[in-house]
Amino acid sequence: MDVSQYLEIFIDETREHLQSLNEQILVLEREPENVDTINEIFRAAHSLKGMAGTMGYKRMQRLTHDMENVFSEIRNGKMKASPKLVDVLFKGLDALEQYLDVIVNSGDEGTEDNEDIIKTLNEILNEGLGGGAVAPEAAPAAAAVAAAPEATAESGVKPFKLAEHEQSAVAKALSEKMNAFAMTVYIQETCILKAARAFLVFKALEDLGTVIHSEPSVQDIEDERFEFDFSVVLLTDKDAETAKKKVENVSEIKMVCIEPIKAESVAGATTSETKETTEASGSTQKEATPAATTQQKATTGKPVVNRSVRVDIDKLDDLMNLVSELIIAKNGLVSINTTDVIGLRESGFNEQIEYLERITTNLHQSVMKTRMVPIENVVSRFPRMIRDISKKLDKKMELYMSGEETELDRTVIDEIGDPLMHMLRNAADHGLESNEERIKAGKPEVGSIFLNAYQDGNNVVIEVRDDGKGVDVEKIKKKAVEKGTITPEQAATMTDKEAIDLLFRPSFSTAEKISDLSGRGVGLDVVKSKIEALGGDVEAKTVLGAGTTFIVRLPLTLAIIQALMVELGKEKYAIPLGSIQTIEDVLPSDIKYVQTKEVIHLRGNVIPLIRLRNVLDVAPDDFNPESLTVVIVAKGDRLAGLVVDNLIGQQEIVIKSIGKYINNNKMIGGATILGDGEVALILDANAIV
Repeated sequence: MDVSQYLEIFIDETREHLQSLNEQILVLEREPENVDTINEIFRAAHSLKGMAGTMGYKRMQRLTHDMENVFSEIRNGKMKASPKLVDVLFKGLDALEQYLDVIVNSGDEGTEDNEDIIKTLNEILNEGLGGGAVAPEAAPAAAAVAAAPEATAESGVKPFKLAEHEQSAVAKALSEKMNAFAMTVYIQETCILKAARAFLVFKALEDLGTVIHSEPSVQDIEDERFEFDFSVVLLTDKDAETAKKKVENVSEIKMVCIEPIKAESVAGATTSETKETTEASGSTQKEATPAATTQQKATTGKPVVNRSVRVDIDKLDDLMNLVSELIIAKNGLVSINTTDVIGLRESGFNEQIEYLERITTNLHQSVMKTRMVPIENVVSRFPRMIRDISKKLDKKMELYMSGEETELDRTVIDEIGDPLMHMLRNAADHGLESNEERIKAGKPEVGSIFLNAYQDGNNVVIEVRDDGKGVDVEKIKKKAVEKGTITPEQAATMTDKEAIDLLFRPSFSTAEKISDLSGRGVGLDVVKSKIEALGGDVEAKTVLGAGTTFIVRLPLTLAIIQALMVELGKEKYAIPLGSIQTIEDVLPSDIKYVQTKEVIHLRGNVIPLIRLRNVLDVAPDDFNPESLTVVIVAKGDRLAGLVVDNLIGQQEIVIKSIGKYINNNKMIGGATILGDGEVALILDANAIV
């Protein structure tokens, strides 16, 4: 059976379980006695093992099995979570993530066995249990030998009670000379996937006849809420031996007990209580049970692109309601078209257009909400990263996060992880001082890094702050002069803010020595270009001796935006409303010159003018207005005035990518199709400024 159809679900859920394990083991490191955390870790590891087994990823399953053995002993109180064990567990999680990356890229788990991690895990297990644990190579085999004992007095067909309609079905089958059997199936205790084995038993029985009853219910069996046995009632024209052999052919079935149901005993069946297992299992096991019949894997060699978003059912209900209203509006327009009276047709048409406009706006907002994902999806992996950096650099530090529930468009979420990671690494490596320096400076020995996210209008702001030594502005200027980035004269007149902006220049760093982590400045040009490609901007603020703050502003969505439509000659352009401050009428006599550049003086600010006609190479014409229309745009706290010919008005536009066919200038952020079918380019105010 082909398991490739379940691959996306597997990848999605494995990521969730790995993230959960990362978070919970961090808690376990701080609180080794926390029972809830230990149980949560065991459940996640158990699910992960089951999922890997379902998909036939043996190496991944083996590593998770050995990790689960350790978690099981911690849960039973037979050993403690030592710092050495925690380090090995994190190595194991990293190895599992590597397996997942290989699976994403090739559909196969690769050939890495991670024997060193498995060996260390089993050594720690041996030490923790006083030398009584099994050797790593023998672990699975030994477990199989120690399988549950042979059938006991409890074995046999377990009693249960049939409902009235089930009793009728049995009686009818017996009257038609068919057989009715009560069966109890016992699964081996070493079986990893009980639900999968049960599924295969049901599949086998359905080939012989009809299963009319199961104890526990089919849903409970699917959800793995049962011990290692379950009972069924089968109606079939085959004999008992055939039915028994069919079930015994399923692997990991220990024993099958079968008894015929006689007509007189149908109503006399007794009730038995269902047992429930407390171990949770990932829904992938449910979804992917067919895979248990084979170890076949998807070996297509093509990357698995997983671009799913989990959506609340209420949001989908809203969407459904709005689509139904859209159909009503369409029907209204169709009926107006058939109206003969012109006056009625016009008034009805305008009414329907307004109705349609209202629905499409609501539909847009509703679709936006379904695309929104909490920023937690990105930032949840950072505490583990900071913990690893802290150990590597031998610096004490703590990461404090807030606003993880802030939502961003899925496309932005996918891209923002790397820039944030760069900034956090910078803060940890180069921002925070060593433990000794902090004590000398009268600061707490443990350095603090803060990651704060919040919504501000149509933007999401993410701040990365540290309480380290800050950035030495004079040192930056000196370094920039040495590199030839600026002249000594420019350095002398440069403001602190302009000096800090130098950090975002390519390959600019103030680090004395290059480390494999980073110095403040390494990678910041990449951070800047990536964030600006998302339509956002980044700035840095610093106080020498007190720390540095990086502020990232990102648009809520990249799909549909409000824009101001403007004209340049015969061409139409869109400027995103989020970057516009004001629109001004400027007389030519108000234009001044600073170093041969045109500027205007507006409410205490000197704002440079950008004549879009020249920048965008618009064909010249005789257009010579008495006053200039200037759109003031902002990038952070920097302003610029865009000179346009004419304003068309505000409009909701859908952003379309220009694609790779055109060598796209950075100042063009995409294109949109207007109501009359004309294409208008969208200007990226950040790039222009």
